[in-house]
Amino acid sequence: MAAPQESPDQGAYVPTPRTVPTRSRDRASYDRETVHAILDEGTVCHLGFVRDGAPVVLPTLYTRIGEHLYVHGSTGSRPLHSAVGEAGLPVCVTVTHLDALVLARSAFHHSLNYRSVVAHGTAHQVTDPAEKAAALDALVDQVVPGRSADCRPADAKELAATAVLRLELAEVSAKSRTGEPNDEPEDLALPYWSGLVPVETRYGTPAPAADPLEEVVPFAEQLAALRVQE
Repeated sequence: MAAPQESPDQGAYVPTPRTVPTRSRDRASYDRETVHAILDEGTVCHLGFVRDGAPVVLPTLYTRIGEHLYVHGSTGSRPLHSAVGEAGLPVCVTVTHLDALVLARSAFHHSLNYRSVVAHGTAHQVTDPAEKAAALDALVDQVVPGRSADCRPADAKELAATAVLRLELAEVSAKSRTGEPNDEPEDLALPYWSGLVPVETRYGTPAPAADPLEEVVPFAEQLAALRVQE
């Protein structure tokens, strides 16, 4: 398989029984641009699968290239061996951004403002060298844009120890909540604070590693490129 390219696909994903929520269906979206925007802003996903008859959920790095998610793994992980070959590994991948704590006057109406994506499908381990190299570069750049061109690429031993899973974005949906608390009319006179507590992602000052270099390699440009959730 050739190295992955960005997909120009537009429109919406087709809802399925697994992507239609049983509650708050009005918060679900199948818009392709919405799904891509949520995925592109994140760095960590949760990869769910079944191992020995029991569910397992692992946090790991991911990236999106076109209509595929690429998930970082280890070749030493027994469950990921199942992703080799045509059968692949049935998975569920989730990404969530927390935007605000929603504090209501009643305990029942406390909530969160969030944006999330859930993708179902069968993951396959990437074996094509060109596709794997492109996916690994994209995984590094997902964390710090441009970083893959400013560090030593993986050598043969490191590549052999690294697994990359590919999941097609086909059975996928986004879900979000925005807005104020949903206080009951009879609770509005109660003497309790109600409102939003914004949650933001911020990056601190980079701390250079303690190494023998006489001059510190500049990192200002890469720091400026880091995404900050507004």
